[in-house]
Amino acid sequence: MAGTSPDSPSGTTSDSTPGSASDRTPDRTPASRPDSSPETDDGPLGWDGYGAARQRARDRTGEHESVISGIARIDGMATVLISFEFGFLGGSLGRRTGDRLVAAYARARELRLPVVSLIATGGSRMQEGMRALTQLQRVAAQSARTRAAGLPQIAVVRDPTTGGGWATLGAGADVILALPGAQIGFAGSRVRPADADPYAYSAEGQLAAGQIDAVVPPDHLRATLGRWLRLLTSEVPGPVDALPPPPPPPHALGSSGLPASGWAAVCAARDERRPRAAAYLEAYFDWREEIIGDRCGGTDTGIRCGFGRRDGRTIAFAAQCGTAVRPAGFRTAARLIRMADRLGIPVLTLVDTPGADNGPDAERAGAGAAIADVFAVLASVRTPVTSLLIGEGGSGGALALAAPGALWATPDSYFSVIAPESAAAILKRDADAVRDTADQLRLRPQDLLDLDIIQGIVPSAPTD
Repeated sequence: MAGTSPDSPSGTTSDSTPGSASDRTPDRTPASRPDSSPETDDGPLGWDGYGAARQRARDRTGEHESVISGIARIDGMATVLISFEFGFLGGSLGRRTGDRLVAAYARARELRLPVVSLIATGGSRMQEGMRALTQLQRVAAQSARTRAAGLPQIAVVRDPTTGGGWATLGAGADVILALPGAQIGFAGSRVRPADADPYAYSAEGQLAAGQIDAVVPPDHLRATLGRWLRLLTSEVPGPVDALPPPPPPPHALGSSGLPASGWAAVCAARDERRPRAAAYLEAYFDWREEIIGDRCGGTDTGIRCGFGRRDGRTIAFAAQCGTAVRPAGFRTAARLIRMADRLGIPVLTLVDTPGADNGPDAERAGAGAAIADVFAVLASVRTPVTSLLIGEGGSGGALALAAPGALWATPDSYFSVIAPESAAAILKRDADAVRDTADQLRLRPQDLLDLDIIQGIVPSAPTD
């Protein structure tokens, strides 16, 4: 169903378009509104030659508008599929394009289906002036209603995706995938600054800036979309009032012996040989997909966020990786948890950080606001959240990802109001007092249990 054009990437050919002829619903009209309202040949502005241009576009593409939509199956998963035909006036958005998009979103809510958009557009249609531009408000309203209905939206960004199509259907989606080399940006190539770095407007540049979640080769697109649809729609067959059960905490993968002293706990948690988030995610999930970036221009490799399948159900995860977490990492985690809450998916967080990044760049990037947002999200979501302390629990940067009343700990972990070294420095103690300070902080897993900070200490996985 995806349209093609001479300058489109190979990802828009029929080989990479989700859903082959055998697994698509033949009739694509249910999600499209007929173009029956009267319109002068040259449009609402009387733009000379506009009618003739539309006719040439129809003759060239076989389509009557720049967007087509319908019900499709992608790897067996039903979805409302929206596809842009770039060959029709550059995939531009006009009034009738807006009509079709509104109808597609309404159909998705009626059938409680996810929305997948295959986008290739140059922006709003100049020949319709403000009538075209205001379609962005209509699309944004439909997207918001679909989001409020608890239905996921996935965008596949093709080449090019610029202007209002990027700023609504693209950037407004829950998960954003892009084809390699696709041109992406609010500003199109003819209106951006002459000296602009083209990398900033590429799929790869947008990934590095945390604006999209993945660059997917065309031959992997169908499978990747199928995996995401299984992850995000598994809990959404219809309106359900009951909350999903909380995720079970993972088994401990490291040492099973409890530390004898506070300093021993600190050393165990800082041991480079200790299993980190990657090992826990691999052991816990059957398979998973990750999201990238905070949508504010930042990424943080010190935190991994996404959705995984375990025992036939989807669980979202936000996992600290043992490094100081940057503001972008906290914002990405907040984005993940909000999405999971809206879709009714439970969340697992793995806590492991010496603390939040406290450098000047982090402060300028809004460290305090980013941490505050995660605290607020965890305090307000309805979906159950389970947290496991798997290593260092350094102050507020660690506590931000610890679910209130649902925190567990592994034997090789610690949690402290502040690192023992910092505590000793604040108290004006010499270096020899750090070990005693660690004991006084009562930061061992068994201390945390006695203090009612954690619910329990998880055992190692049973062996056969």
